Amino acid sequence: MGVDWFGFGYAALVASGGIMGYVKAGSVPSLAAGLLFGSLAGLGAYQMSNDSKNVLLSLIASGTLAGVMGFRFYNSGKFMPAGIIAGASLLMVGRIGMKMLEKPQQP
Repeated sequence: MGVDWFGFGYAALVASGGIMGYVKAGSVPSLAAGLLFGSLAGLGAYQMSNDSKNVLLSLIASGTLAGVMGFRFYNSGKFMPAGIIAGASLLMVGRIGMKMLEKPQQP
């Protein structure tokens, strides 16, 4: 078991997106959602670092963001920030799906 660097990077991307939304547009909902989902993704990455099969929280956070931001990207056509977060979230969902399909390693 190693540290889930991709998960922590994804969490930082989500949180920094919320912070940038607040700085650029003064959007408090962006700040709150970015920090909430960034924290959930970070906690999920921590859980996956300790047990690679403990994927539920990461899957919920990234799946929810993929759906919500994908919908926003579809409606607005704006790649920044909705398209980036939707794409990164889809990649995380796929990565977590691959982790779920891995066979357990024998000691």
